Amino acid sequence: MELTPQIKEKLDRLQEKYAAMGQDMSAYLDGLLYADFLTYWDYIHLDTLLSLQSPKTPFPDEEIFIMYHQITELYFKLSLHECKQIAAHPALTLDFFTQRVKRINAYFHALTTSFDVMVNGMEKDQFLKFRMSLLPASGFQSAQYRMIEICATDFNRLIDKSKRTELANASIEEQFEYIYWKFGATELASGKQTLTLKQFISKYATQFLQLIKDRKESNFSALYHQLAAPNADATALAALAAELRKLDLYVNVEWPLSHYKSAVRYLERDPVDIAATGGTNWQQYLPPRFQKRIFYPFLWTTEQMEEWGKGWVLAVLKELKG
Repeated sequence: MELTPQIKEKLDRLQEKYAAMGQDMSAYLDGLLYADFLTYWDYIHLDTLLSLQSPKTPFPDEEIFIMYHQITELYFKLSLHECKQIAAHPALTLDFFTQRVKRINAYFHALTTSFDVMVNGMEKDQFLKFRMSLLPASGFQSAQYRMIEICATDFNRLIDKSKRTELANASIEEQFEYIYWKFGATELASGKQTLTLKQFISKYATQFLQLIKDRKESNFSALYHQLAAPNADATALAALAAELRKLDLYVNVEWPLSHYKSAVRYLERDPVDIAATGGTNWQQYLPPRFQKRIFYPFLWTTEQMEEWGKGWVLAVLKELKG
């Protein structure tokens, strides 16, 4: 078969590439000659992926519980992939920022709309039994979710609402002591930190603190203000604001309340509520109206912030009672 001009051109370019690195192109061509064709299952490591479910009990529905949480973490990784692109962009534009936040919103849309797969996909009796074998592990310990929060907003917005004003000018280390989620992992009776929280802090605190410092000037809130110059394109800025508002709702309202809906279904038992697997205080921790976690208060009206999450909660409660 005669070499076409197009193939010759590509070979010349390959020769230039390898020569620039002091490499022999013919050796690489030998490697290509002997290499096997790539398969789908090898490329995505399918056999490994499908072997990563290791139930602790004989209850069949535990495997559903494991797989859904693994899927969740993959979506979180996709979101963090976009966060990194935004923060590391050498010449960030409104359009690039908007398109990447739109991707993150698509991931969270998939998460929130698919959560019913797990909520409605397990037998309650099975869950209440196999959950006891999971202690003290908890979905509370998702480090990637915490990293998304850190990337999304000024760190002060993640401090417990009772301390935000007081600690506005405190060091990152001082503020971290009052990050909101620490108050969601306390023992219901004593108010002490759960083992779940102690494990989580021990493993990830150093990593979290470094990310907080790294994102001080490159979190989404800071970047929005940097791009919102007087001469900024008003239409493009409005498009970015719209996507950031969606992100705010997905992360701080819809995702926590998807968990709340699940907790009510599986953990609420008249006349008492059962603690979550890590002993977290889900009744006070999950509903948005308690913490008022809002990434972008400058994009919402006072009335919208006062009613934060209320409509969603009422709709879920109506659905559950119906």
